[in-house]
Amino acid sequence: MEFLDIPLFDDDFLKMIFRFFINFIFLTFIIRFVYYPYSKRKDYVFTYYLISVIVFFLCFTLKKYELDIGMALGLFAIFGIIRYRTDAIPIKEMTYLFVVIGVSVINSLANKKMSYAEILGANTIIIIILVLIERYWALKQEESKSIVYENIENIKPENYEILKSDLENRTGLEINNITIGDIDFLRDIAKVTIFYFKGK
Repeated sequence: MEFLDIPLFDDDFLKMIFRFFINFIFLTFIIRFVYYPYSKRKDYVFTYYLISVIVFFLCFTLKKYELDIGMALGLFAIFGIIRYRTDAIPIKEMTYLFVVIGVSVINSLANKKMSYAEILGANTIIIIILVLIERYWALKQEESKSIVYENIENIKPENYEILKSDLENRTGLEINNITIGDIDFLRDIAKVTIFYFKGK
């Protein structure tokens, strides 16, 4: 049956639902059980799910037009350079963004030349590698905090060690690096970002 020259149903609908079910299960493993326990960033969990779902349906829809692999590579290029206007995305979050887009593209564009065993195997290998890196290889994770600092005399380059010692005493953290942001000479304050290893 058709309505306005468009079929109301075809076999690809069942294929789409099944592929989406597979995709969503593996994305949940990646986002909820690999990424979130180590990062605790709920905002990126929301972003990753929505982007991956949109990419999956976009790729599956465009696949009906028999486009070549250049389309998939184009999607990587488009989404891989995403920057949000408010904050720069950390490198780790950008990597996970690339992973969820890649998984969605794989699961949506796989054709008859690729068996379900290969699809499931590719997804499983990606998850195993992520778990190994997060749990066993990435032993130290650098984090950052923004601080409003009032002792503006210490932000001079020659007083770096004094600044570092003062911030370590106040925060109780072992600081790796410090960057100076906006400086307000009227109120004698500066925005300082400290970098430290998580768990130290």
